[in-house]
Amino acid sequence: MNKSTILISIKPEYASKILDGIKKYEYRTTKAKNANKMIIYATSPVKKVIGEAEVKNILEDTPNNIWNKTKELSGTKKESFDNYFKNRNKAVAYEIGKTIRYDKPKELSELGIDFVPQSYIYYK
Repeated sequence: MNKSTILISIKPEYASKILDGIKKYEYRTTKAKNANKMIIYATSPVKKVIGEAEVKNILEDTPNNIWNKTKELSGTKKESFDNYFKNRNKAVAYEIGKTIRYDKPKELSELGIDFVPQSYIYYK
């Protein structure tokens, strides 16, 4: 099975926590197939691609079960988590491995992308 890279839009606060090794799980409402790497785009006000991270595993379960499995390394508050998954019966958590923070952040255009992904897109 082919592994894939996703380009993912993340709020700057969470993007930094991922690259600093504080946040070991990135939460989403949908699961990318076979993602093994994520390129991190920090949303407004940064609006740059600031690094990349290995995807070690992708967990999929109810929001309550995902929180119980990941809360120690979530890098977020329970209230924010609950608001994000409000009225949903499925949650996805990307487990983050090694990270690389780019010395010089990149424009999306440098990657051949001319729009900001709403959540994520497959990249190459």
